[in-house]
Amino acid sequence: MGSVHNSMGEYSKALSYHEKALEIRQKALPSNHPHLATSYNNIGLVYDNMREYSKALSYHEKALEIYQKTLPSNHPDLATSYSNIGVVYNSMGEYSKALSYHEKALEIDQKTLPSNHSDLATSYSNIG
Repeated sequence: MGSVHNSMGEYSKALSYHEKALEIRQKALPSNHPHLATSYNNIGLVYDNMREYSKALSYHEKALEIYQKTLPSNHPDLATSYSNIGVVYNSMGEYSKALSYHEKALEIDQKTLPSNHSDLATSYSNIG
């Protein structure tokens, strides 16, 4: 529901649903569980759409920290986190930081995805 509201531009509703999901996951799961990272990423995406970049960055960094501790170094969810952070830095005008994160995402995508995968195309587009 949160993702649908985010897509519809209903950001306060989106945040409410994503925060509720996060609250449930925080009670039910260990603090480093990847599903928590998913919630952090979802909240970060909403804040990015709201142009509240420092909040977006904070949530995306929490997600990345969990993924780095719990997933293999070439996992696609890591690439997604790197890409999300890159998008925020780009929006903030911090282009060298954005490029660094997008390159990390591309490196993972090149190793793990077929050459015609849409996520790989997105990584190239984010850099170009």
